[in-house]
Amino acid sequence: MVTEGLLPWYAANRRDLPWRKSREPYAVWVSEIMLQQTRVEAVIPYYRRFMQALPDVRALADAPEEQLLKLWEGLGYYNRVRNLQKAARQIMTEHSGVFPGEYAKIRKLSGIGPYTAGAIASICFEQPTPAVDGNVLRVFSRLYNDPGVITEPAVKKAFTARVMEHQPPEKAGDYNQALMELGATVCTPRSPDCAHCPVQAHCGAFAADEAEDYPVKDPKPVKAVEEFDVYLIVKDGRALVRKRPKSGLLAGLWEFPHGKLPVRVKQELPPVDVKHVFTHKIWLMHGLRAELAGEAEGCVWVDAQELAALPMPTPMDKYRKELLESGEMKEWKS
Repeated sequence: MVTEGLLPWYAANRRDLPWRKSREPYAVWVSEIMLQQTRVEAVIPYYRRFMQALPDVRALADAPEEQLLKLWEGLGYYNRVRNLQKAARQIMTEHSGVFPGEYAKIRKLSGIGPYTAGAIASICFEQPTPAVDGNVLRVFSRLYNDPGVITEPAVKKAFTARVMEHQPPEKAGDYNQALMELGATVCTPRSPDCAHCPVQAHCGAFAADEAEDYPVKDPKPVKAVEEFDVYLIVKDGRALVRKRPKSGLLAGLWEFPHGKLPVRVKQELPPVDVKHVFTHKIWLMHGLRAELAGEAEGCVWVDAQELAALPMPTPMDKYRKELLESGEMKEWKS
C-alpha cells in the first residue's frame, strides 16, 4: 500500500507552515483558498496578515470591501477573496456563524469546489473524502504510469477513485496532506526527486524511467495580448487614479487611467513598461508621464498617503511604486 511509506514520511518531513498549526476550519479554509494557483512562499506573509486582521468568520463577513481587497492585494485572482466573504456571510446566516462540519454542506459554500471541500472535511473533521489537486493528480499519474489527460473530467474522476482506494479512513486528513506535500516537494513537475520518494517502490513511471513524461496535459491555449498606454499624471503632489467597474477583471480595484483620455504626453520622460500575465490574457503596458488636458470622467486625485492605501492590482502597483519613490508627490500639503 502507498500509505506504508507515505504517512511516516509525511510525519517526519512535513513543512512547518502556519496553517498547519491548527485544524480549525476557518484557518484551513483561508489557507486553501490562498494557495489556489499561488506558491506557498508567496502565501505565508499574506496568510499571517489576513488572519491577524480577520481572525474569524464574523470578522471576514463584516470586513469593508476596501480592507478586504487591500489584504489580498498582490495575490491576484480577486474573485477568491470575494467568494471568501460571500461564504463567510453564508456561514453567519445559514449556520449561525459555525463552520459546517459535513462535506456536502461545505461544498455548498460560495467559491468552494470539490478539492477545497475535501481538504477541509478531511483535515478538520477527519471525514474520508478525497482532496485531489494538481499535485495529487501528478503523483497518481506517475504511480500508475497512466497516459490519461488529467485535465479531462473522466480521467480526473478515475484518478480520484484510485486516491480513495489507498486512503485510510481513520487518517484521511494526514493522507490527503501527505499526498499534497509529496507533489509539492518531491514529485515535482520537473526534475522529481525520485531517489528520496517514499512511494518509489510503487511507482510505475519510476520503474519505466519515465517520471518526467507525466502527467499528460492538453496543450495550453495561446493567450491574447492587449497592449496599451498607462498615464502617470501628477499635479500639485497628487496623482490621478480611477476605480475599475464592480464586475469583470480586477473588479473594484484602483488603477492609473488608460485608454481614451484628454492628455498631453511628456515625451521627455522615459516610459515605464510592464508585462503582466493573467490566466487567459497578457497585458503589455507602457507607462507614460503625462498631464491632463481636459476633464477625466471617473478619475480622482489622491495624495501619497491615499495612493499607498488603495487596493491596486499587481501591474498597477509597479507604477504606484514608481510615483511614490520619485518624491514628486511629497509636495502636496493638505
